[in-house]
Amino acid sequence: MDNSSEITFKVPEPTLRRLPWYLAYAQLVMKNGEQYLSSTQISKNIAVDPSMVAKDLSFVQITGKTRVGYDVVELVEILEKFLGFTNSHKAFLFGVGSLGGALMHDNGLEQFGLEIAAGFDVKYELAGTSINRVPIHHFDRFKELQKKTGINIGILTVPVDKAQDVAEIMVEGGIKAIWNFTPYRIRVPERIVVQNTSIYAHLAVMFNRLNEIKACEDCADKKSK
Repeated sequence: MDNSSEITFKVPEPTLRRLPWYLAYAQLVMKNGEQYLSSTQISKNIAVDPSMVAKDLSFVQITGKTRVGYDVVELVEILEKFLGFTNSHKAFLFGVGSLGGALMHDNGLEQFGLEIAAGFDVKYELAGTSINRVPIHHFDRFKELQKKTGINIGILTVPVDKAQDVAEIMVEGGIKAIWNFTPYRIRVPERIVVQNTSIYAHLAVMFNRLNEIKACEDCADKKSK
């Protein structure tokens, strides 16, 4: 009996963020011909506590064999299905700039179940063109094409000062889930799913951590003199 739809909402978000790490490592192990994979092996290779690995995998209802581990093929199949990567989800992309264009070029997204069906932009010169065989339309055609296709996932890559306005139009036009790549925290109704993936926020964290390391090194150098 498939209980994945029943337990999805019970899974903590940190666990959901780690499960793709386990899947990627299990896929690598499977390519190397290994049959079993233990939580300890996963832990050592992706730097997660083994008890956490076991707890995370308990949410997807897979049981490992004592002193052997998890069946690799079964682990990959269950994780792919649970995470929704085996289903095909179509999305519209809003803002065909450098980042939006790069995402449209990324064929790897389809391996994880996401197909960008079309891009939308306010620049009339882009309308009628395509990137990686993905058609680009003027933003004015969004609602018309949404009604025809029923696509309810939107990828937001517009300039930050346009993010909120475009998000509101997306929701009004039938988008139910937004993958937000802008650094702006858009405000949408509670029923709308939003996943924020700001590369700029991640850069800020990285730079801050580097500064902390440098400060520690400088402090150590002063003490040694």
